[in-house]
Amino acid sequence: MTTDRKLTFFHAPNTRSSSSLILLEELGAPFELKVLNMKAGEQRGAAFLAVNPMGKVPAVLHGDALITEQGAVFIYLADLFPQAGLAPGLADPLRGPYLRWLVYYGSSFEPALVDRAMKHAPATPSMCPYGDYDTMLKTLCDQLERGPYLLGERFSAADLLWGTALTWTTTFGLVPKLPVIQTYMDRINARPSVARVRALDVKLAAEHAASTP
Repeated sequence: MTTDRKLTFFHAPNTRSSSSLILLEELGAPFELKVLNMKAGEQRGAAFLAVNPMGKVPAVLHGDALITEQGAVFIYLADLFPQAGLAPGLADPLRGPYLRWLVYYGSSFEPALVDRAMKHAPATPSMCPYGDYDTMLKTLCDQLERGPYLLGERFSAADLLWGTALTWTTTFGLVPKLPVIQTYMDRINARPSVARVRALDVKLAAEHAASTP
């Protein structure tokens, strides 16, 4: 770790923050875990809104620095622990593609899925951040076909983000379980870090359900 500032991670089970927690597991990072009970509405309480006014997880406090937004959290944490080798360095030719796929998730993939889930017609091409759903998904699948990872033979933090995201979105039918997607998900989900976080999320979710009227 490049600094002795305290790292605090805010998490709620079975949310977007689960993928960031998987990343922390892979990084071997020392951190304090702060768990929010969303069933009890803790994400909208004054204590957490003072940390992140959006009431969203993941959120990271590193000393006095606040990092929110899933893509930013991934970039920041993977760079903070370079010894884990999950982020290409600034001079690495793979740095640009790595950043592309981390940002593509939030700028194209999620907006397209939200429109589809809500049955919203996409904006006109000049205003739509993702163009159209089919092109967005084909662009991702074309990259996965080059595999085994998004950066070819090199596993990176981006794969932890996408493996988790695709697992959730295929479960809810927002993304089709195409063979290339299933193969990729299976590869990422086989990692021990994924199993550890899923087991923790099951435990936390059960505790929250039991403690919430």
